[in-house]
Amino acid sequence: MNKNYDLIVIGSGPGGYVAAIRAAQLGLKTLVVEKDKLGGICLNWGCIPTKALLRSAEIRHLMSEINNYGLNMSSHKFDWNKVIKRSRNIADKLSEGIKFLLKKNKIDVIFGEGKLSGPGRVVINNGEEFLLEASNIILATGARPKTLKGLEIDNKNIWSYKDAMMPNKLPKSIIIVGAGAIGVEFASFYNDFDVDVTLVETQKNILPLEDSEVSDFIRLDFFNRKINILNETKIINLESKNTNVIADLEFSDGKRKKITYSKAIVAVGIEANVDSLGLDSINIKINNGHIITNEYGQTSEKGIYAIGDITGAPWLAHKASHEGINCVEYIANGSNSYHDLSIIPSCTYARPQVASIGMTEEKAKKLNKNLKIGKFSLVGNGKALAAGDNSGFVKTIFDKDTGELIGAHLVGPEVTELVSVYSLAMKLEAKELDLMNTIFPHPTKSESIHESELDAYDRAIHI
Repeated sequence: MNKNYDLIVIGSGPGGYVAAIRAAQLGLKTLVVEKDKLGGICLNWGCIPTKALLRSAEIRHLMSEINNYGLNMSSHKFDWNKVIKRSRNIADKLSEGIKFLLKKNKIDVIFGEGKLSGPGRVVINNGEEFLLEASNIILATGARPKTLKGLEIDNKNIWSYKDAMMPNKLPKSIIIVGAGAIGVEFASFYNDFDVDVTLVETQKNILPLEDSEVSDFIRLDFFNRKINILNETKIINLESKNTNVIADLEFSDGKRKKITYSKAIVAVGIEANVDSLGLDSINIKINNGHIITNEYGQTSEKGIYAIGDITGAPWLAHKASHEGINCVEYIANGSNSYHDLSIIPSCTYARPQVASIGMTEEKAKKLNKNLKIGKFSLVGNGKALAAGDNSGFVKTIFDKDTGELIGAHLVGPEVTELVSVYSLAMKLEAKELDLMNTIFPHPTKSESIHESELDAYDRAIHI
């Protein structure tokens, strides 16, 4: 093991491993320290395996509607163990892929727990404890599920997202605490496998960070699927008892009621993994449990950087990856390497999918923006009709005074694959005429983007 490194990266999630690879490309001798599996939470327990589960659920739903396509199947049974196994196999395969990429780029890897021991010093414990030094250190340890008093996870009846991804059998009923992206995805997944789902949110709507029209659309869709949604509702306590869980609910009118469910999933957010990093040995500033950094990932301690979830919202894998690249290019090349990280798309992979970027209509109005808003329903999109799912819409928001694209909000089948068009347009500072004069291929769902943009200026063709 080479003990002289230009860079030590603690954590191998989508921020850490991407930073390490870019560092190696730039000629930095790099070490990655990982206490569990390569790829971190996202690859092993988050982004990837959950999408594999959701794909199984989506296919099962599609099979239930197979007659609509002129096809006939006598049954559409499923093997629950194979559903779970497929998800885990995909995660394991990608983790092995990260191992290959690190080896290909001649990056050293130590499996163990790394913590700071002063500037430029990392103590690693992998059964034995030893010290390594590097002129630069990147902290990329991610985050873990937040726990609240009265909602403590017991891994039996009260589940974390990990438990929810690998149950031995399907529960009859489930209550999901928190209706953000994770809660909504699990609600969609379990509903598609015939579980009685109740989704609880303290705020007025599910997916409260999304544009209100999108949130309202998902709420109605879930209602039609018989997912029970309790908005403006608090869970005072979850009691795990035998093979069930008792939820003590407080409703918006102040009334309380105890209801029994088979299982509960707690999805109330995340908290940064900063506790065991040895931050007390150095001068690093923290705010609300997150490490404070500048635009290059620099902390208040020279030579120590932080990226990804430990630096705060938005808690997104692609944000962590770009922060890693931005950080490493600054380390290697200086201040000219800055990447603008303000244009970050967000995706929720439920059925239907949700994708968004930039401002919501509500936020833009609070900023007193003069708006031009276009909207196109997938009901009028030929490709969506041919595919058999035309539920959803695309909404585009422009600044009327400048023609600037300031927000886009999509809901419907595979819209997470469409939002990158808006991301690129915002990065290139495209104006309304640039977008309206772009030729979109036919027939594709992407045409709904074009029609939405045209509609903002009363030029839509297919409305």
